[in-house]
Amino acid sequence: MNERMKILIAYDGSTCADDALNDLPRAGLPREADALIVQVQERWLSPPSGYKTVEEVVVSTNAVAAKPARDMVEPQTEANGEHLETLERTSQRTGAYFPEWKMETLSLKGSPAREIIRQAKEWNADLVVVGSHGCTESKRFMLGSVSYKIANEAACSVRVVRGQAWKQGSPSRLLIGLDGSAGASAAVEEVAGRMWIMGSEVRLVVAHDASENNSKWLGEYVENIRKILEHAELAVTELIEQGDPKQLIVASAEEWGADCIFLGANDAKNSNEDHLLGSVSTAVVARAHCTVEIVR
Repeated sequence: MNERMKILIAYDGSTCADDALNDLPRAGLPREADALIVQVQERWLSPPSGYKTVEEVVVSTNAVAAKPARDMVEPQTEANGEHLETLERTSQRTGAYFPEWKMETLSLKGSPAREIIRQAKEWNADLVVVGSHGCTESKRFMLGSVSYKIANEAACSVRVVRGQAWKQGSPSRLLIGLDGSAGASAAVEEVAGRMWIMGSEVRLVVAHDASENNSKWLGEYVENIRKILEHAELAVTELIEQGDPKQLIVASAEEWGADCIFLGANDAKNSNEDHLLGSVSTAVVARAHCTVEIVR
């Protein structure tokens, strides 16, 4: 992670994007950080003839060269002005939550998911914050396609926010899915390193196969993690049950009333899949009723 946490906030003006902004004060984020608010205007049509390229077409006896379409510069329009105003309002709103953050804004054009993933990599973001659905998505229980692609392919951690009703200043309920993988350990470290409201709770959830003789190992594993989180002044409970981890994590989060689920990007059986999500993380981020943070 960077010395100062770098947080990219994807904003498109949707209700879910507003939910993601409202969620920021409950995410345990540091008082000082660098934040980049990115809005992507999706392109559906090819540029009209009024667009100008950045460089003149160079004609010679050997070649004809021009800048590619993605580098074209549009003339200032009323729509562009509205996007800039929206970004400025969003920056001010975020700054009201975190007055010590260094705020920047950026307006892009192209495929929303692809541009967010690219910008997060180029900016070296530690965390991308995105709503569960965008402007063009119906607000279903399942995850929107843009949010899903970002969660699945980003090179950094991703927080997918589903709006919930909560009392301002109330403690958080955080569920961590554990499987013994390096990703799960990173999720624990992330939770332990955040700044949570006093009285916040953590539930550790472990699904196991009853055919395996692993009860002693599981007990020691969970106990070590409990100590880390209690040292961070978090109240810790645990749930160790036989079953499918995908179903157990989602059901436990809903039954317990979790505000956020923290997971490593890859599960123990798929630890060599680079940045792509493992099967457990894929299912949980798509189906959970609450916010999910995938930790890389």
